[in-house]
Amino acid sequence: MNNDTDQKKSQQQDNQPNSSPLVEKIQQLGQSNIPQAPDSNIHVLSIIGQVEGHLQLPPQNKTTKYEHLLPQLIAIEQNPKIEGLIILLNTVGGDVEAGLALAEMIGSISKPTVSIVLGGGHSIGVPIAVATNYSFIVPTATMTIHPVRLTGLVIGVPQTFEYLDKMQDRVIQFVVQHSNIKEEKFKDLMFAKGNLTRDIGTNVVGKDAVEYGLINEVGGVKEAMNKLNEFIGPAVSQESGVVQ
Repeated sequence: MNNDTDQKKSQQQDNQPNSSPLVEKIQQLGQSNIPQAPDSNIHVLSIIGQVEGHLQLPPQNKTTKYEHLLPQLIAIEQNPKIEGLIILLNTVGGDVEAGLALAEMIGSISKPTVSIVLGGGHSIGVPIAVATNYSFIVPTATMTIHPVRLTGLVIGVPQTFEYLDKMQDRVIQFVVQHSNIKEEKFKDLMFAKGNLTRDIGTNVVGKDAVEYGLINEVGGVKEAMNKLNEFIGPAVSQESGVVQ
């Protein structure tokens, strides 16, 4: 009898939906206590995984949908309480036009912006990283610079090549205009042979990205917060409790 009763209880528990807030927090964040941050004048926007553009990627891919970020960037621009923006980047790249759209939006925001490359800021993540007013990269992060690629069926090879060449030139010009790297150097890194297995391009690590002029400084969260508060102004920085 006891075994039957225990089985019935376990079945009832299994059938009950996990609707408690505690269970939901554990499922979503892997922890029970969520630290509550005070009201801040700085907004953090993360671009994680692969930048998803016009085509929907498989469900197992970790993606950042650019159609979700564009309205957020407009809201950040319009919100008077937000006085600075930090972009956290750990992306393998993705859709070129979607990435350029995000980079152009970030670059056109009137409020101070700072980016941090964490882990990786590869491919189309490079223009996004340099689109801000100031950029940081942690010492162990990498950035892969390579030509624009195309997969799948190609109809009209000469026309497609011309289209890709123009798109690639848009990426090059954006990066050159928003960073301190020279166009010739960026092209050398993009078309270098032997740095990437069975491919062309260059994998740039931490301080090398700074030496090339691609990223402004090696640093992390502390340095990014200090720089952003410096851009916002000393009066606002004192109000937010950040010591300069």
